[in-house]
Amino acid sequence: MKVTIFQYRLFHYRQRLFELMREKCIAAGIDLNLVYGQPYGDEIKKKDSVELPWGIKVKSLYFPIKEKKDLCWQPAPASVRDSDLFVFMHENRLLANYWWLLRRSLGLGPKVAFWGHGRDFQSSAPGGLREKWKSLTLNWPDWWFAYTGLTRQIVQAAGFPEERITVINNAIDNEEFVGELAAVDEAALAALRTETGFGVDDFVAIYCGSLYTEKRIDQLLEIAEQLHQRQPSFRLLIIGDGALRSQVEAHVGSRPWIAYLGAAHGARKATCFRLSKLLLCPGAVGLNILDSFIAGTPLVTMKSAKHGPEIGFLEHGSNGCMIDDSAEQYIDQVERLIAEPAELARLQRGAQIAAQEYTVDRMAERFVDGLRAALADRRQEQTA
Repeated sequence: MKVTIFQYRLFHYRQRLFELMREKCIAAGIDLNLVYGQPYGDEIKKKDSVELPWGIKVKSLYFPIKEKKDLCWQPAPASVRDSDLFVFMHENRLLANYWWLLRRSLGLGPKVAFWGHGRDFQSSAPGGLREKWKSLTLNWPDWWFAYTGLTRQIVQAAGFPEERITVINNAIDNEEFVGELAAVDEAALAALRTETGFGVDDFVAIYCGSLYTEKRIDQLLEIAEQLHQRQPSFRLLIIGDGALRSQVEAHVGSRPWIAYLGAAHGARKATCFRLSKLLLCPGAVGLNILDSFIAGTPLVTMKSAKHGPEIGFLEHGSNGCMIDDSAEQYIDQVERLIAEPAELARLQRGAQIAAQEYTVDRMAERFVDGLRAALADRRQEQTA
């Protein structure tokens, strides 16, 4: 049986997933193909696309419709049109999805599966036309590859059959980060303490991520202010960059108990996490929750933030904390963890256990299991 996955461009963080999937598909007797296009507009500047020698690169057509919005047509090469299953990203802008869904409805093409979130978790207009259209299309494919359990709930609520949904638990390749954390030694930690001015007995929390409005940086800084007043040993380490960088730098300048180090990657990022005991992010959470798990640094966030679907990995009181939109409750929760080392240690263990579940290898396994199930469904259809 033959499967083709379409990506309008090939992100670097998906390379390992597709390599693992190809290995597992070969073992399962599945001919896996990957068709990918090229970045467009501002995407080119990000330089986050890669190529795979076994993938099929095509020239996609982009049609700008307004600032930072476009439509994309991605062709399907003749070599993959005999596939038993096409897997498309569930995005309104991808025109080829509609063409192949139409052909499928007429009995002229392969089965069609969607892979995605189910809705835009960070939409500024969740009741707008784009989201209404996205919701309308939830029932159109033959199969669903859901990012997380939250996506499954959304798709099921739209009436899509549960038995045709595969939850893949979105992840990225973090083996390098695991190795970097293991390599951090006492000399590296001592050097970072010297750089930040933090002491051995200080309670260090970290913020790691982009600096933009949806991350609630203002609230993070205010929460840190209150925590330091109540617990003088509290310290905040901030790593990341973005539009609010100058605001953070201005705030940190008069507060020696906060250290801002800019963007940090590799060994430096790992050392920052090893120095820290909690990850504070009252705003939007996405794949950065995996950093929390891998480093054993429990995440504390707020329920009302515009989280990505990966927030479904957080289990309150088990591997992190989800606060009901109250800065006071957030402060109280962190203060309790400072005062109760045994409770903090329990959450840290929970985070490390979660790290074993949400890996790119497990994601690839789930994806291929879903492909096998969808193809088995296809065989039943052909013999009916």
